[in-house]
Amino acid sequence: MTLEAKTVNILSEVSTATLTTVLLKKGLRNVWMRGTMPIRPGQPRLVGRAFTLRFVPAREDLATPASWASPISTRAAIEAMPEGCIAVAGAIGVLDAGIFGDILCNRMVQRKVAGLVTDGVMRDATGVLSTGLPVWCDGIAAPPSVAGLTFVGWQEPIGCGGVAVFPDDVVVVDEDGAVIIPAALLDDVLAEAPEQERMEAWIMTEVDRGVPLPGLYPMNDETKARYAAWKASQ
Repeated sequence: MTLEAKTVNILSEVSTATLTTVLLKKGLRNVWMRGTMPIRPGQPRLVGRAFTLRFVPAREDLATPASWASPISTRAAIEAMPEGCIAVAGAIGVLDAGIFGDILCNRMVQRKVAGLVTDGVMRDATGVLSTGLPVWCDGIAAPPSVAGLTFVGWQEPIGCGGVAVFPDDVVVVDEDGAVIIPAALLDDVLAEAPEQERMEAWIMTEVDRGVPLPGLYPMNDETKARYAAWKASQ
């Protein structure tokens, strides 16, 4: 299910750092995917539904170049990706086998996939960068995926960077990495995250003018009253 433009617009203005704070207040501590860093600086913040891809450890009879032509393959999965999704590939932290290279990334661009997130690594670095596909990963390796991984399916629950990711969860990625918003909590996050971002921006202006942190961050009652007055004046 495609995200509404309003949802994308709201979350595009909220950092992953703020989202982790909002979700922490709801009891979710494990939403930031470890090892998911931008492949190049300056990539835009992206928001999209998760399209999950699942790898398991390589098994010699399955992890072969011939498997790339199988109906259950990364190639087939790419053809099933809807426009605007963010592909999330659980590569179990394998760092010596690149899950995708330039050809697959180029096809994802043609299919208007928003980006790729993985706790694994990429290959064909120069080619991948030339495609323009925004990628968050844990590095680069020359060997192909089958050197260390077996691809087993898509659009099923996966683990990526130590986080459980379900199809259609919402992914937000920026310079700090990738955060998952569980689909069931999306409305709550949309209601609360912009206020958290606004409050922290106001706190920063207070810091800029020399206000000490105790009582400011977190706010005491007097600071809350000043903040409420400032909001009312806007």
